[in-house]
Amino acid sequence: MYDYDLLVVGSANADLVIGVERRPAAGETVLGSDLAVHPGGKGANQAVAAARLGARTALLARVGDDGHGRLLLDSQRAAGVDTVGVLTGGAPTGVALITVDPSGDNSIVVSPGANGRLTPADVRAAASLFHASRVVSTQLEIPPETVGEVVRSLAPGSRFVLNPSPPQPLSAEVLAACDPLIVNEHEAKVILGDAGAAGDEPEDWARRLLAKGPRSVVVTLGGEGALVASAEGVARVPSVTVHAVDTTGAGDAFTAALAWRLGAGESLAEAAAYAARVGAATVTKEGAQVSFPTAEEVAAL
Repeated sequence: MYDYDLLVVGSANADLVIGVERRPAAGETVLGSDLAVHPGGKGANQAVAAARLGARTALLARVGDDGHGRLLLDSQRAAGVDTVGVLTGGAPTGVALITVDPSGDNSIVVSPGANGRLTPADVRAAASLFHASRVVSTQLEIPPETVGEVVRSLAPGSRFVLNPSPPQPLSAEVLAACDPLIVNEHEAKVILGDAGAAGDEPEDWARRLLAKGPRSVVVTLGGEGALVASAEGVARVPSVTVHAVDTTGAGDAFTAALAWRLGAGESLAEAAAYAARVGAATVTKEGAQVSFPTAEEVAAL
């Protein structure tokens, strides 16, 4: 019997958000809205998103001993996430600088801070969390050697989900553990390392990614839903049409929902269809964690 439906190992950041009429070009300054500070980071976002949907969730992360770190811990606990694995100190809490334009599109720059101090030793020390978790999810806002240790720490029978963001080349060991590897168009092209893939269809990216070793692949397609691929074949999964206000955190909500539903026994296509609805609900509100829906809100779409 697992104590947790999902263990998220990853980053925790304070999101510093400014609305802009348009994002600045190189060397350009634009005026924006008042600064808003929200709890964020891909790991912390995924944990909150899963817990808000009803998943029993734990987070393994590192924050600074500062106001931003306390903000992040408070937001996790308020969502119902078990924070026994959240470590404190070593560096200031990570920060993400985010600009959002009127269409809801965003640009993000991340200062990793304490996230860069989440070490393989921290992962090994949390062995009890891994053995208590049905699914383990991570991202690439923590050191690559730590992600590798996550893979080596998986309990027999557990499932590993990876969103390689920000994208970078992955080791064969990490790729082989992914079930699924979840990417958007940009992430797919970076991992493939093939500039010639730019004109191909998502189905082609998915097949090429599968050939690199993951057990399954999911390609997110924004408002068009997602595509799932495994040894059983490739299939499109539709989303629902909504008015997008802010896309911040939508990918994290998608990943969290998918990981949770896979652990609950749904097929890859079923879990992706649910996750697409969760992502759609997320973009209808501003912010990251504050925009994550409950299961009831997803059902109402």
